[in-house]
Amino acid sequence: MEPMKPMEPMKPMKGSEPWWPQELGQPSTSGGQNNMRYAFFPDKQRLLVETDGKLATYDSGDHRISGVSQSKGRAPSFTTQDGDVNVNDLKVVD
Repeated sequence: MEPMKPMEPMKPMKGSEPWWPQELGQPSTSGGQNNMRYAFFPDKQRLLVETDGKLATYDSGDHRISGVSQSKGRAPSFTTQDGDVNVNDLKVVD
């Protein structure tokens, strides 16, 4: 039987690159599921939603987004300080 070889030291993990424009800064919350991901930028009042590789930017207004819920076949709803808001109720911006 051959003796065990010493383990190699752990290499630092590289974080994934942000998928949002850098000028927006760091999101206060982000996540994803089911071919959809989102990032919320309260200082810029912007919500980015990418679905199946297609990115949309929304004006979040006074909403403070803290989470998301999705049902199959329905547009995502976002949890805010005033209750859930459907993404279709937000204004799309360029």
